[in-house]
Amino acid sequence: MSKRHRSQEAVPLPRAELRAHAHGERHRVKSELHELADMVSHGLEPDDADEPGTEWKPAHHHDAERAVKKLDHGRKLRHWKVKEWKRRTVVRRQKAAAYRNWAQSA
Repeated sequence: MSKRHRSQEAVPLPRAELRAHAHGERHRVKSELHELADMVSHGLEPDDADEPGTEWKPAHHHDAERAVKKLDHGRKLRHWKVKEWKRRTVVRRQKAAAYRNWAQSA
């Protein structure tokens, strides 16, 4: 397995520990939201309540800046769904038919 993307300074946690940590964080947020909903249903004004947020997110393997650039680029269509690709396909078929006709007439 390649180690070119790994460094000795940042040793990643084992996958099971990362998943357990993420599960605990989701559970904590859900519990706090449940308590908040309970308090609001018992008379607390919704504007006075503080919504819980995530305090920890797992580090992803991709570059965050690259992901933002990808989102800014817009929706990427598959090349065979683009009109230019369809036109090229039609032109190739016409060219092949012309060669077949030329070969049969010669």
